[in-house]
Amino acid sequence: MLTNIALTLLAVNLWTVWAFWHDKRCAMRGRRRTPEANLLGLAMMGGTTAAFLARHLFRHKTRKEPFSTHLQLIAVVQGGLAIGFYAL
Repeated sequence: MLTNIALTLLAVNLWTVWAFWHDKRCAMRGRRRTPEANLLGLAMMGGTTAAFLARHLFRHKTRKEPFSTHLQLIAVVQGGLAIGFYAL
C-alpha cells in the first residue's frame, strides 16, 4: 500500500513539473496556456513540492497573485493534514 502511494505521488509530481514546463513554454511562444486552476489542482493532488520546484527551476509564476498565495495555502493545508495523520 505504501509503495502504491509513493508511486502515485511520484507520478503526480512528475506530471506537475511537466505541466509547469509546458505552460512556461507556451507562454514564451505566445500559445494557449494551461489554466492556473489546473496547475493548482495538480498541487492539491500531491504535487505541491514539484510545483514549488518547477516555479524555481523555470522562473515561472513566481510573482503571480493570487496564484502564489493559493499555492502556499495548499502547502500549509497539506502540511497540517500530514502532521495530523502522523499524530494518529
